[in-house]
Amino acid sequence: MTNSYTEKLPAKLWEPSSDLKKKSNLYNYIQWLKKNYDLVFEDYHDLWLWSIQNLKDFWESLWKYFKVVSSTPYASVVSQHKMPYTKWFEGAYLNYAEHIFRNETEDHPAIIYKSESSKVQKISWKELRQKVSAFRSYLLSIGIKKGDRVAAYLPNIPEANIAFLAVNSIGAVWSGSSPDFGTASVIDRFSQIEPRVLIAVNVYQYGGKFFDRSKEIVKISEALGSLKKLIIIPNDKTEQRASQIPNSINWEDIISHNSEELKFERVPFSHPMWVLYSSGTTGLPKAITHSHGGMLLEHLKYLTFHNDIKPGDRCFWYTTTGWMMWNYIQASLLIGGVLVLYDGSPGYPDMNVLWEFIQEVGIHHFGTSAAFIDANMKGGIYPSNDFDLNNLKSLSSTGSPLQPEGFDWIYREVKNDLWLVSMSGGTDVCSAFVGGNPMWPVYAGEIQCRALACSMEALNEKGQAVQNEMGEMVISRPMPSMPIYFWNDKDYLRYKESYFEMYPGKWRHGDWTRITPRQGVIIYGRSDSTLNRGGVRIGTSEIYRVVDKIPEIVDSLILFVEKAGSESRMPLFVVMKKGMELNEEIRDKVKITIRKEYTPRHVPDEIIRVDAIPYTISGKKMETPIKKILAGQDPGKVISLDAVRNPESLRFFIKIAGIYNSPGNWESPGE
Repeated sequence: MTNSYTEKLPAKLWEPSSDLKKKSNLYNYIQWLKKNYDLVFEDYHDLWLWSIQNLKDFWESLWKYFKVVSSTPYASVVSQHKMPYTKWFEGAYLNYAEHIFRNETEDHPAIIYKSESSKVQKISWKELRQKVSAFRSYLLSIGIKKGDRVAAYLPNIPEANIAFLAVNSIGAVWSGSSPDFGTASVIDRFSQIEPRVLIAVNVYQYGGKFFDRSKEIVKISEALGSLKKLIIIPNDKTEQRASQIPNSINWEDIISHNSEELKFERVPFSHPMWVLYSSGTTGLPKAITHSHGGMLLEHLKYLTFHNDIKPGDRCFWYTTTGWMMWNYIQASLLIGGVLVLYDGSPGYPDMNVLWEFIQEVGIHHFGTSAAFIDANMKGGIYPSNDFDLNNLKSLSSTGSPLQPEGFDWIYREVKNDLWLVSMSGGTDVCSAFVGGNPMWPVYAGEIQCRALACSMEALNEKGQAVQNEMGEMVISRPMPSMPIYFWNDKDYLRYKESYFEMYPGKWRHGDWTRITPRQGVIIYGRSDSTLNRGGVRIGTSEIYRVVDKIPEIVDSLILFVEKAGSESRMPLFVVMKKGMELNEEIRDKVKITIRKEYTPRHVPDEIIRVDAIPYTISGKKMETPIKKILAGQDPGKVISLDAVRNPESLRFFIKIAGIYNSPGNWESPGE
C-alpha cells in the first residue's frame, strides 16, 4: 500500500523579488545558456529537466561557464559506463586549491575566525597564501607527494584549512577527524588509508572547558605504522608544547619558515582529493573517497546556483572537521566568498552565542542543523529581538529533516524576509541532492527543488517512479561528485552493497521522500527505520514533528520493532525537560496528537522515559541500531561504541532488550 497525498497547500513563507531573481547567479547562468547554447528556459524545472536529460551538455557547460583550468583538454565529458564505474572528463588535469586561489584579493579577508576563548581574527589572502605555501614546502621536504595521505585530528580552526589547502596543492589526499572522536574510532578510520603525516591539537575547547588529547594522540600515532611525521598544534591557552608528545614537531616551527612560491600540482580529474567516513555504527566506517574534479564541479554548481554565494559574501556553517559540512563549506573560498569559522559549542555560554556571532561578523549565509533550530525553539530563543541580523541573506539547514514548525519559527523569530535553504545530501557526495532555489518560493516544511543534474526520483514498492507519494529516494543517473571508490574496497564490493543492491543501476540513498506538486521535496527520514503499521508507511520525522510540539519533551526516538513469530511493536522513547515527569497526561497528549494528525495505526504502543537518545558522532539519531538491539541482535555486532556521541545512553536500551525479547513478552519496561 502506498501513501498518496491530497494535501492542503502549505503556507508560502517567502517569495523572491523580481530584483533578487535577476541578480541571482542562477539567472545569470540561464542568460549565459541562452547566449552560448541558444537554449531558452522559462522556468527552473525546465532547466532541471534539461540538465538530467543532457548530462554531457550540462556538465560541459559548467566547465566553460566557470572557466575551469586544466593542463590538457579532456577526451570526453562522461563515459558510457554504468554507475558506479562512470568516468568523467578523462584526460583533464586540474587542482581544486588552484581554483580557490584564483579568487585572491585585497578587498576582503579570506578567513574570519573566532573561538570560545578568542576574539575575532581575520586572515588575509596574502597571509593565507604564505602559510599554505610554508606548509606545502615542509610536506615536500619530507617527501610527501601526489597520492600520499595526510590525516588531521583537529577542531574547526584556521590551521585545518591551511593544512588542507597545502595538502591539496600537491595532489596529496586529505582526511580529517574531530578531536572529540574516541581513540579507537580515529584508528578505525585513519588506519584504512595509511597516512604518512598526522596533524593534531594537544588540547581542544568545548563548552567552556579544555580537553587534553596528548595521551590519545600518542595512542593514535603508535597505532598508525605508516606515519612519517606527527605535527602538533599547541593550544595557546595552555603551557603544553609539542615537545611533550614524543617524536612530534611544532606547527609554528613549520609555518614560520620562509617558503617557495605557492604552486599547484595538477592531477587527473578522478584523482582522490579527500576521504570521508560513514558513521561506522555497525562496523568499520566506509572510507568514502571523492575526486578533485568531481568536488570542483559539484561545489561550483551547488554553492553558486543553490546557495547563491557572491564574491565577498561571508559564509558560515556550524560544523566540526568530522562532519562533511566542513569539507563542503571550504567551497565558499572557491566561489570567492569569505570562509567564517567558529570553534566551540553552539550552546555555550547559552544558545545565543551563534546569533551574536552573526551580528558581530556580519554573516551573510548562516548554515546549521535542524537539531540546532529545534533547540532554539525549545529554548525560547528570539534572535530578531536581541540581535541585528540585517546582513543575513540566507539560513541553511541540513543533518535531518526540518519540520514545518522550524520553518515557521525562522520566519517568525529570526527574519521574515530571509531565504531559508533546507537541503539534504550526505557524506556520500559531499554536497546536496536537493536544496535551495533563489527563483522559487519557500513553502513550510518543503525543500525547494532537486539540484541541477541530480536525477532524483521517489520509487514505490513496485520500483515505479511516483509523484506526490512517499517512496524510496533514488538517483537514476550518475553525478561526478559520487565517490570514485571506497578506499581499499576491492572490486567495489562495499560500494555496490551500499547503494546499488536494491535497484540495480540506480543509487538508493536510504531515505523516504516525496516530490510535491510544486516540484519541491519532503524528506521523511531513513527508509530502513520506516514505521509500517497495517500497510501504511510514514517516516519517523513525522512522529518527531508531533512530539516536538509538546514543550515538556525535549527529545524523542520512535522505532518499529518486529519480532519473529509475534506481532510488531512501536515504542516511543522520550527525554523530558528538566524537572518534568512523564505522566499519563503527557502520554495522552502525545497519543491524541498523533491520532489526530496521522492515523490511529501510528500511535505508539508504549511511551517510555529515557535520560538520553543515542546519537552518532555526526549528530544523527541511531534509529536502526537501537531497533536491531530491541529486535534481539547482539549489541556488540550492531553498534561500535566509538561511533556513538553519547555511549552511556545505550545502557538503557541494552538492558530493556532482554524484556523485549522474552518469549511472548512485549510489556513496557516502565520508567
